[in-house]
Amino acid sequence: MTKAIALLLLLAMAVHLIKPLGLPGLRRRADFWKIAIFAFAIWTVALIINEAF
Repeated sequence: MTKAIALLLLLAMAVHLIKPLGLPGLRRRADFWKIAIFAFAIWTVALIINEAF
């Protein structure tokens, strides 16, 4: 699961660098780091859930 999340978010970052997604807070190419922060948070939650159960 964490590998799939990582792959999808890396793909989103690459696409955003080519053509900005246009979502609120992601209107410029330089905003791709926000996707990385979101990816880190999702990955951390997934790892915690995996360890808890």
